[in-house]
Amino acid sequence: MRSPFLQRRADLPDVLPIFPLGGAVVLPGVQLPLNIFEPRYLAMVQAALASDHLIGMVQPRGQASDQPPAIHRVGCAGRITSYSETNDGRIVLVLTGLCRFKVLEELAMQDGFRRVKPDWQDFVLDLEDEEEASLSERDQFMGSLRAFCDRRSVEIPWDDIGKMADADLVNLLCTHLPLEAEDKQALLETVPLSERATLMRGLMDMSAHASRLGTEHRH
Repeated sequence: MRSPFLQRRADLPDVLPIFPLGGAVVLPGVQLPLNIFEPRYLAMVQAALASDHLIGMVQPRGQASDQPPAIHRVGCAGRITSYSETNDGRIVLVLTGLCRFKVLEELAMQDGFRRVKPDWQDFVLDLEDEEEASLSERDQFMGSLRAFCDRRSVEIPWDDIGKMADADLVNLLCTHLPLEAEDKQALLETVPLSERATLMRGLMDMSAHASRLGTEHRH
């Protein structure tokens, strides 16, 4: 069930502050905890809290250098749904995924943080509940997930996972499973739930297979 605080299409902003962070993606309805300590990103959070509470998560392309890194063209906006300030000057917050976007253009920095002009059009379905969307092969998907978690020693609350709607489950795993940054980007950019689930299952199977081969080679 989507939060009543999350925006409608007409409420989505024309300018979005972005947080470029490799290996970190968020998808609609999923919570991503963040620990903010750099001055420019503290300024970004304060600016978001003073306006619409939205921050765009994007992944950098390639290795970061002294220059601001190039970014992928698709990210996901999240809403700050909780935050607290620590005694040592950090902000600990939870970002809840809202809607993906394409980067139309990058704008001038503000207080050291980057901003973009987002295009929401390709992803407006993110604003609707996907509860009616379902996986045709959920049992096989869960089998791949179990194999992946066994091979990678990932702890998962299986009872809770089993009760989740298909869309919520797939989006949660896209955000939180230990997958390569480029794989997470591919999942983020895949619009239909069924295709995202198929891609994720393939990535889990490949990872489990590679892990098994590595184990066999060591023995």
